[in-house]
Amino acid sequence: MPDHQERPGLAASLAAATEFLTLIPAGDGHDRPLARCVAMFPVVGAAIGLVGALFYIVAGWLGLGPVLAAIVCVVAMLVLTRGLHEDGLADLADGLGAHEDRERRLAVMRDSRIGAFGVMALIIVIGARVAAVADLQDAMDVLAALVVAAALSRAFMVVAMRMLPDARDEGMAAGAGEPEFDQVLIALIVGAILALVLLFPWAWIAALAAGGIAACLVGWLAMTVLGGKTGDVLGSIQQVSEIGILAGAVAVT
Repeated sequence: MPDHQERPGLAASLAAATEFLTLIPAGDGHDRPLARCVAMFPVVGAAIGLVGALFYIVAGWLGLGPVLAAIVCVVAMLVLTRGLHEDGLADLADGLGAHEDRERRLAVMRDSRIGAFGVMALIIVIGARVAAVADLQDAMDVLAALVVAAALSRAFMVVAMRMLPDARDEGMAAGAGEPEFDQVLIALIVGAILALVLLFPWAWIAALAAGGIAACLVGWLAMTVLGGKTGDVLGSIQQVSEIGILAGAVAVT
C-alpha cells in the first residue's frame, strides 16, 4: 500500500533519490523512505544523462571518434551509478535462465555471483547503449537523447513500483514501499516534458513508445515468471527501457 506518512521536503527527496541512484553522498538521504522520494528519480536521471553527454562531448574534443566517445560516455554513467541497475539486470537474467520453479529463480537472483546469462545480458545492454549513442548524429543529439533516456527510464521504474505487486515480502522493492499516485504522476510528467522539449518534434513520440513498450515487456515477464517485482526487476526495467528510448531517438533523428 502507498506510504501516507508525512513526506520529506523537496531537498530531502532529492537527497534520497541522489544517494540511492548514484554514488554521490547526499547527507541524510537514506533516512527517507524511498517510496516518498521517487518523484525526484527522473530529475536525478536527467543529471546522470547530462554527465554522460558531457563526457561524450569532451571525448570528441580530444579527438576520439563516435564509438570511443560513446564508450567513454557509457562508462562514466556506469561509474556514477555504480552499476546499480546493470547489477539488477544481470541478476534477473540469471534467474530467468534457471529452469526452476519460482522460488528457486528468486533464490538464484539473490546470489551475489554472476552467471552466464547475467554476463550475456550485460554484454548485450552495454553494447546496445554504446551503439545507440554512437549512432546519433551529433553531440547535441547525444545530449538530448541521454538526458531523456536516463530520466524517462527512471520514471518507468516509479510506475512499476506502483503497479506491480512484490514478488517476495523482503528485499529492496518490498522495503521501498509503494509510491502514492501523485508521486508517480509527477515522475511521468517530468520525464515526458523532458522528452517533448528535447526531442521535439517527432523523436519524443518514438522514444516514449519504444521505452514504454520495453518497460511493459519486462514487467509482463516478471509477473509471468516471478509473480511480481523485485529490486532486480526494477533495475531491469530501467535498463531495457533506456535502450528502447535511445533506439527510438536514433530511429527518428
